[in-house]
Order: sequence, then structure tokens, then C-alpha cells
Amino acid sequence: MSSPSQQAPRRRRLPPTAKPQAPTDTTIHDLGDDLLLAIFLRLPSLPSLVRAAFACRSFLAAVRSSPAFRRRFRDLHPPPLLGLFFDPCGPYVPSFTPLRRQSDPDLAAAVRGADFFLTRVPATDDASPGWGVLDCRGGYLFLLNSEDEETATYNPVTRVLDLIPLPPDEIMDEVLACHGVHLISSDEAPGSFRVVYVFSNESRVRATVFSSCTREWRVLPWEEPAPEQQGWLPQGTQVNGSLYWAHKEQAYMMVLDTATLQFSSIDLPEQMKGQGHLYRVGETKDGKLCIVRVIEFDMFVWHRGPDADGADKWKLGKIFRLEEDVLKATGGSHLEHSVLKVLEIMDGIVYLFLQTSEDAHLLCWFLTLCLKTGKLDKLFRKQNDSHVHPYIMAWPPSLVSEIMNP
Repeated sequence: MSSPSQQAPRRRRLPPTAKPQAPTDTTIHDLGDDLLLAIFLRLPSLPSLVRAAFACRSFLAAVRSSPAFRRRFRDLHPPPLLGLFFDPCGPYVPSFTPLRRQSDPDLAAAVRGADFFLTRVPATDDASPGWGVLDCRGGYLFLLNSEDEETATYNPVTRVLDLIPLPPDEIMDEVLACHGVHLISSDEAPGSFRVVYVFSNESRVRATVFSSCTREWRVLPWEEPAPEQQGWLPQGTQVNGSLYWAHKEQAYMMVLDTATLQFSSIDLPEQMKGQGHLYRVGETKDGKLCIVRVIEFDMFVWHRGPDADGADKWKLGKIFRLEEDVLKATGGSHLEHSVLKVLEIMDGIVYLFLQTSEDAHLLCWFLTLCLKTGKLDKLFRKQNDSHVHPYIMAWPPSLVSEIMNP
């Protein structure tokens, strides 16, 4: 037996230490609204934002609470083109050709989920439903049924249908011509809209306005523009809240400010005199007025802005030489007998079609050109015997404010 001095020394016990705690998990639900919205800004498109916002109530509340975020998102990701509506003359059903982009599955899902067959629009057993597209803005179609004398707005994405009464009979007194019907809407009030009709007689002009909020028509008094202003073209163009009509013979346009409902006129470049059928009026990405004219395969763009004296003047801006780009986009199609025409200019995008013959039954190429970057994109190839309306997805009302169920 070993002596005490030979026993192994006892180990000194160390004081107990606290056990390390597991780190607390942080999820996206713990992020503040500012950081969450900064993440949302990096989404590729409006359909992607819609999908993300409806993932949970807090995401949706963050998007609804910030008009500044919505404006910033629109600047970075303009509302996307979903396709084109084709409205042939005669008793036919408007058709829709979607834009196909494999790079954005959420965009494709938005197209699949929308009612582009217009199944909610009233119909009868007649094979010819009678509905035609008069305007397409803010995600809405303005539809006219000339057979039944009915009008309606319809949003194929949200499936919201609004039957609108016809203008009062008094508006037709002394009317000789209608100069178009226009839908006026706002991104920050996407559930509401106005419809503007413009009429004229031999010497005067007047407008009548329907408000979706009041459900009433407002008939404005007749106005008397100068005699030389009586040759403006029948169909106007909407640019940033104003309507513009080119003159057939003179170098200026008639303007209706839809905020004040006042008519006025502005000059045109002198070389546009008598060329009202050959150019189109539109808007740049920042909402500025512009004029686009295509001569063969060269596109000329005029912008309106202040000169050295501060007065607004027209200036010839960019000239796009498009023949080589069109050849490349259309796979080397022969351009010898082809004509490049402008359909619309919206949000800085010029919508074009390439017509290879006067025969409307032949296929045409549909293209877009970005005025800022000069990039030409091919949409699709299709027969063009119709009035064509680009359909751009608008902000759903549910992303701006809570929709109360009836």
C-alpha cells in the first residue's frame, strides 16, 4: 500500500462556466421596412414584386406604406409589356398576342393568369359580340359595343369590369366629328380613372369627362379655337396627362390639359407642316413630349425643351440608323420592299412594325426601340390587319391600398 506522499495529486477543480447560448436566428421577417424595401428594389419586374408582396401581410403593408418606394421601383423597373391587342375592323373579337420571355417566369405567370380572352365582358349568343378596343391605358381597356350601344372598361389582369353609361344626349348637339376617346389614370390611384371624349363642329371644340369616382359625366362648354386650328387629325395622343392632336396642314398641335380641361395649341417643327400623318407624338421615359418620324429605316426624334432664352423650342435629338439592326433582329429579311412604321411611343419605348408588302394578310415583324439606349428588340411575327394596342401591366390597386370587399 502506497504512503500518502506517494499518492497521485488531486486535480484542482476549475470553477463552473456558463454554457454558450445558441445564436438567435434572424429571418427576413425580422427586417425593418427600409431594409425590406431595399431588397424589393432588386426584384426584376412588377410581377415579381406582386408575388413577393403577397407572401405575407408585413411585406404587403411595407409596399403599401411607401409611395416613395413605389416611385423608385417604377423608375428602376417600368411596368412591363405583356403583349399586344389586335382589334380588326368589323364584327370580330379583339385578340391578344402575348410577349414570351423565358428569363422572367413571374412575367410569364402574370400572362397565364390574366383574362386576355375577355371572358368577363358581357356577351350574347350572337357569334359577333360587337366589342372593340378604343383605348388601352393604365392596365385598362376601353371597350365599345356599337351594336348594343354600351361602353366598358376592363382590366384583364385584375379582372375588374366597369360598365359605363354613354355620354348624355346633349353632348351630341351640333357635333360633326369625334376626336377620340381616352382613358386617364394614375399609378397612385389605380382603381380610379376618367374617360375623356372630344368633339368638334365647324368652328368649336368641346370635351366631356366621365369619372369613375362620381359615376357621372361632366359636359364642358363649347370653346372656339382660332380658325386655322380646325384641321387637326381625328385621333389624339396621350402624353403625361395631356392630349395632343396634330394638324393636317399647319405646323402646330391642339392640346387638351386633362387636369385643367383647357384647350390650347403649341407649335411644331417647321418641317412637320402638312405631315400630320407621317409622324407620331409620344413621351420619353421621364414623361417629356417628343415627336418621332421614320423615313425608310432612319428614325428622327425631336424633343421639346427650353432654349437659351428659356422659351420652349423643338430640337432635333437623336437619329437612329436602323437598317442593320432591323436586318439582324428579323433574321436577315429582305428590306428592299419593306416599310418600317411607328405604332405608339409610350414611356420612352417606340413600338414598330415591319411591313414587307401592302398585302395586310402577310406576316409582319413587331419590334420595340428604347429611345434612351437605342436597343432594338424583336417581339414576334404576326399578321397585321388591325388596330394595335400595346398592353402594359399597371400597378394592381391591392399594392397601393387595401381593397374593401363588398
